[in-house]
Amino acid sequence: MKAAAVHILVKTRPEAEKLLLQLERGASFSALAKKHSLCPSGKRGGDLGEFRRGQMVKPFDDAVFRGELLKVLGPIKTSFGFHLIKVLYRG
Repeated sequence: MKAAAVHILVKTRPEAEKLLLQLERGASFSALAKKHSLCPSGKRGGDLGEFRRGQMVKPFDDAVFRGELLKVLGPIKTSFGFHLIKVLYRG
């Protein structure tokens, strides 16, 4: 099973919740990722490309492979911080 996703990684839950609120109000996921994400993927608007089940840390993996498609999931806590994730496709 493969999936493609974009994400925003921040240090704290309140920061993630603030960004989630902006996304719910119509902010651009890509623009917020470029501005706020701590992950190198932020430069690409949070684009992680395609990956297989088991390649990401478990909480992230679970969200990607069980969560609703094209909906912002999170905040999801991992050892890296808090993620907002949008799954583009699975297959």
